[in-house]
Amino acid sequence: MRVPFGRRQAIGLVLGHSDESALPAGKLRRCTEIIDTTPILSAADLRLIRFTSDYYHHPIGEVVAAALPALLRHGKPLHPTVETIGATDAGEATNVDTLATRAPKQAELLELLLDAGVVGVEADRLTEELPNWRRAAAPLFKKGYITRRDMPSDDFNETLTNTASRRLTLNEGQQRALAALRASDTFGAYLIDGVTGSGKTEVYLQRMQDIIDRGKQVLVLAPEIGLTPQLIARLRDRLGIEPALLHSALTDNERLAAWRAARSGAARLVVGTRSAIFTPLNRPGLIIVDEEHDQSFKQQEGLRYSARDLAIVRAKQLDVPVILGSATPTLEMLQHCQTGNYEHIRLPVRAGGAKPPTIHLIDTVRTPATDGISEPLSAAIESHLSAGGQALIFLNRRGFAPTLICGSCGHIAGCERCDSRLTVHAGKKQLRCHHCGAVRRLDSSCGECGEPVKPLGEGTQRLEEALCSRFPDHVITRVDSDSTQRKGAMNEVLDRATEGAADILVGTQMLSKGHHFPKLTLVGIVNADQGLFGTDFRSAERLAQSIVQVAGRAGRESRAGEVLIQTAFPDNPFWSTLIEGGYRQVSEQALAERQVTRWPPFTRLALLRAAAHRHSDAFRFLEDAKRIVAENADDRTRILGPVDAPMARKAGRYRVQLLLQSSDRHALHKLLGVLRPTLEQQSSGRKVRWSIDVDPIELF
Repeated sequence: MRVPFGRRQAIGLVLGHSDESALPAGKLRRCTEIIDTTPILSAADLRLIRFTSDYYHHPIGEVVAAALPALLRHGKPLHPTVETIGATDAGEATNVDTLATRAPKQAELLELLLDAGVVGVEADRLTEELPNWRRAAAPLFKKGYITRRDMPSDDFNETLTNTASRRLTLNEGQQRALAALRASDTFGAYLIDGVTGSGKTEVYLQRMQDIIDRGKQVLVLAPEIGLTPQLIARLRDRLGIEPALLHSALTDNERLAAWRAARSGAARLVVGTRSAIFTPLNRPGLIIVDEEHDQSFKQQEGLRYSARDLAIVRAKQLDVPVILGSATPTLEMLQHCQTGNYEHIRLPVRAGGAKPPTIHLIDTVRTPATDGISEPLSAAIESHLSAGGQALIFLNRRGFAPTLICGSCGHIAGCERCDSRLTVHAGKKQLRCHHCGAVRRLDSSCGECGEPVKPLGEGTQRLEEALCSRFPDHVITRVDSDSTQRKGAMNEVLDRATEGAADILVGTQMLSKGHHFPKLTLVGIVNADQGLFGTDFRSAERLAQSIVQVAGRAGRESRAGEVLIQTAFPDNPFWSTLIEGGYRQVSEQALAERQVTRWPPFTRLALLRAAAHRHSDAFRFLEDAKRIVAENADDRTRILGPVDAPMARKAGRYRVQLLLQSSDRHALHKLLGVLRPTLEQQSSGRKVRWSIDVDPIELF
């Protein structure tokens, strides 16, 4: 509804009602307009919203805002109408040829409307075909030849013209997995732990078909819709229906149409990114979280929720099964399987007889890399290309180089608003901060001593340039967030790669997420040492996930794949564990270490962040928070900090953080339930932006 809020009008959602109020009648105001006369959210939808607000200790109004499409938040009705122009009886009786002799623009418009028949033409379509149609329409309206109507907008159209393709024959492991999933249609959490290329998607598809055939809906969460066009195409092809898509690249109208179709049940298949977890479902039957390990399922700003964790909660509330799939499951999910909370389904071999790629290390101390490429890696690229294969060179760092340094005085170009270095983007001759977005001109001389400066280190742009120089007769395609900004660019790049039109792919983690390149036989990992010595306790887990995921792109068809990893530390025990025992052995060792050191999943964390223009303001606020925690916590809670964040200044604000660690989840949430309302009353918080991050995945 629309309500008076101070001197302006605001949109509100009614969550409940009461027959009496603690406020006197004179202070109550009537709503201005009831926009939707029936509830737009069901009791089940509101139950998830309330759980999210309580668990993440976040204002419920902001949770509601995250759960609703933008048009509903802005006061548009659930079922919008569109302006439609049509010809009247008088218009049909008019001689268009006669009209054309004195008013050709009017005649052109009238003829277009007559061709459309009684349904008329949407105003937006008229604007596309005849940009100045409204000027010609004015006299036609006056004469009564045309009329304007508000018509209900078209609903989501689910059915495709083509039929569903046949189900593939499953191997023995896939058959066991599908049988386990079919054992129950009620709540259960199933972790499909399958190596890359093991056919997890085909198992999903056959289970989805079961649910859809029974008239139920399936919700699929994917890390980033823009990066998984192959998944969407496969769903369309195999199931024979058009999925309702929910992601940030849609227009507001498209998003509302898909949301409405899911709510009504018209869309039996709903696919979206993390915010789609709040989408209403009329007949829920199954929830799938693909690549459950992906960090993008955790919202890092505002409402800091995990869509993966909420998917499990929602499935339990709706009493439907939830499938979590990954080749590199998080330790949290593996621990749940060990305790018997979730069912662990393994797919240890690749489907279709494809063999796993071989992995070898390249010691960059003995064979130094030039512009990121060592001679052994260069030779391997040449060999695979000569054999008709395709190569992928992986570096999770976009730009030309991460640093601009003066060779004389050693000065490094830094961001004026962040404690970070500026990244060189040679193509646009810019220095950019990848943290706050600041941009300035690329200097040719040092601002301190005036001597020449040079880029140091490698980014994807520099790799692309080096490869073009080494392999001038081959097609080289770079895939990162800079090269795929244009709408549809990612799909075009992936289509070229899948068809084999690109010989060498250079890119970031965007290339590691579920893509299938039939000709790809070589993966080269340029700088694998970034995660070996990370300060975050999850560093080894994430490094292993990244390497296994990108390595899994190689050799997925009949030809064997090879993975070459450039490292300056080939004797580090991590490498032997990964190469000999795979991700399974890395995760087992990491779980054992976490249990001894009492880090998640064996304890629970909450991180309080504070940012202010003055360092003392942020620090003072978290000192107040620490005092409140100490007064209310028991001996199961550890307080770490407050300390400066590793990047102490970002976008002009100083950042400080306080970490709470507890061996008991309920005790931690009880403490946060006291802490949040108390902090909201603290005068020290007036100059500070602060947040509570429950189950944080980024500590440093």
